[in-house]
Parts: sequence; C-alpha cells; structure tokens
Amino acid sequence: MKVRGFGAVAVLVAGCLGVVSTGNAEVSVPALIADQMVIQRALPVHVWGKADPGEAVVVTFQGMSARTLADDYGRWSVYLPVAKVGGPYDLEIVGSNTIRVRDVLVGDVWVGSGQSNMGFTTNRVTNAAAELAAANQPTIRLFHVPQSASEYPLDDVKASWAVCTPESVKSFSAVAYFFGRKIQEDQKVPIGLIDADFGGPAEAWTSMRALGADASLMPLFHAWAVRMEEETADVARDRMVQRLTEAAKAAGKPLPPPAPPRAGLALFGPDNLFNAMIAPLTAFRIRGVIWYQGESSSDSMRAPLYGRVFQTLIADWRAHWGEGDFPFLLVQLANFGGADPSPWGMVRNAQLQTLSMRNTGMAVANDIGNPHDIHPRTSRTSGPGWRWSRGRSRTVRRSSTPGLRFVQPNQNRARSV
Repeated sequence: MKVRGFGAVAVLVAGCLGVVSTGNAEVSVPALIADQMVIQRALPVHVWGKADPGEAVVVTFQGMSARTLADDYGRWSVYLPVAKVGGPYDLEIVGSNTIRVRDVLVGDVWVGSGQSNMGFTTNRVTNAAAELAAANQPTIRLFHVPQSASEYPLDDVKASWAVCTPESVKSFSAVAYFFGRKIQEDQKVPIGLIDADFGGPAEAWTSMRALGADASLMPLFHAWAVRMEEETADVARDRMVQRLTEAAKAAGKPLPPPAPPRAGLALFGPDNLFNAMIAPLTAFRIRGVIWYQGESSSDSMRAPLYGRVFQTLIADWRAHWGEGDFPFLLVQLANFGGADPSPWGMVRNAQLQTLSMRNTGMAVANDIGNPHDIHPRTSRTSGPGWRWSRGRSRTVRRSSTPGLRFVQPNQNRARSV
C-alpha cells in the first residue's frame, strides 16, 4: 500500500497508536471570523476553522450554505457565493456545536502594515481631540494584530474586531483610519481595517520561501548573522549597566548613563514578522494593502537591497493571498534628519522603482516630514492615508501613483490632484 502526504501520515500515526476521534473537539474559527467582522465584497466568502477529524461542518450566510468535512488534522474550509454589500448579517457555523457570528458587514477590507509610522496612533495626530470626537463610524471596523514574532508560520492571532468609536480608534493606526474614512466617503461601503505593524526591516515581513528563492538576497541573512552576534555584546552591556545602576542607588551616588535603546532581536529575523502577523491573515479575503515602512531598512547593509526585497515582499504577499495583483499602496519615506543620508535616499528611490509593478501606488511624504521626529504628526487632510485615497486607490494603475503629488514613473515631473 502506498501512502502520500500529510493526511496519509496522520492516518498511519492514528492507526499505530489506536487513536480515534472522540467527537469532543468543538468546531472553532480563527479570530478574524468573529462578531463585527467585515467580509470582502465581490469575492467568494471564505470561512475556515478546526473541528474533529472527519466532522461535518455546515456554514450559512445570506441564505446560502456550504458543507464540508474536517480533514485528518481537523482542518476545514468552505467557500460561499459572493455576498451582497451591506449588513448587518449573521454568519452561522454548525458542527458538533453552533457558532453564530453577529453584526457582520460586507464591504472592503484593507490590511495596513509596516513599522512605527503605520502604528502611529490616532490620539497623537494634529487635532486629535477633534478627530476622535468625529470617530463614531459604525460601518468602519477595526482589527489590531498584536505585535509578535515567530520562527514558523502561525495560523491565528489573538485579537478581535471592534466598531470604530473614539475609544477604539484612539490606539489604532491613524494612517489606516484616515485612509479608511476617505475610502468609505468615496465608495459608500462598509470598511474593515486590519492593522499589523511592528518595527522590523522588510525581510522580516517576507516569507522564508520567497527570500530563499532569490540568491541576490543572501546578504540579508549575513545582516541577520551580524545582528545576532551583536546581541551577545548588547546583553552583556545591559547587564553591566544594570549592576552599576543598582550599586549607585544602594550607595546614594549619581546613576550611570542608561544603556542605549535597542530593538528586540526577533524583529530583525528574516520572515519572523511575516510568520506571526501576516501568515495568519492570508486566508481572509481583502481588497488590498497599505504599507508604511523603510526606516529599519535604511542602513548601509540593507538599503542597497531594498528595491529587490520590497518587490519580493509584494509578490510574496500576493501569492500567499491568492487574489491576483491586488492594490499595494506605500508611503515613500518622509524627510528626516535634515539632508538625506545616502541609505535613506537609496530606500526612497527603491520605493519609487516599485511602481513598475502592477497595481502599486505611492504617497509622496517628503513635504510633511519632520527633520527632528521620525514620526511626523500629520493630520487627516495631509497624511498618507488621505493622499492615497485622493489618488483613487480603488483603480490604481501601473502608470500612476496615488497621492496629493501624482507621480508618473516614466516622466520626471509631478502634478497635484
């Protein structure tokens, strides 16, 4: 008898150990499938989860049903027909137990990712009090992925959907929120915003399979090796500073200078952020991605490779979602620190070159940066979210960049929109 694949292995293991399904595992769904979620319009509705191996699962939404059986590992997945825009609706999953997901809307779902400028919260922007007072937006829903890293791809996150209110949006990405507000004004549909931000370089947001397939990206693994070697000295330094500080406190003497701040080691590991914060999202249907990153890639070792790794990242994400060339909108690095250092300029130019890829767009932010603050406190009507939406991000073309400055890659000029 020939057996192949993971399913066959599971059957053999179960047979050898005398393991049988007890029927005790309840049907479950990931965190993304929950009350107050937004389902992507114009695409088949994907619902998935876990149950006992072989258990029958029936999913019903808007009067349409689909039935499937859980596989040998207890995983199941169904697709339902394209759903009508609007809501609220209920989604029902029935197996050995019943899950009823309430207050479900159908509209457009956007993933906002990158590092701290994407994570810059709404309560810190210019005119924050007025913006928060106007943030009761019941048809905008927010989902904030916890910051974490993993050495292998995860299949779920610990988070939940929330209706957009002054309280829920104050600690949510301002860029994503302002983008969602403007897009909703234009599209007149519910909007779901998924924020997955953390302060790592581009290779940390790219899968290992994609990185390993391109030999020209091998220097990024050298950069990772250097960073790991530096960690040994950094840990020793931090311990020394801690001992000196404790001794100074005990003796009533002035405290020594604190250890320089440093990012966590896991943030720089190739594919670590992809595994923990993006991989769990890729089964969920979306409209597109907005991206604000580049600062952690602006060193002399990474900047020369940014164009290559960033285009690899975009192709990698599109392949994992399997929806074709969905819109991928980025923010070009804003000015910071006076005259641009060479690596910073390399990254900015690499971001511009990304516009050669289909359905990409770029918000030019050089005029809104702060030379003394890497996190410019922009407002709703001057930040990247507004500039993307002004560029009509729903119809991004290869030949155009959405934004207040509308850049055409094949021409050395910019114009206002």
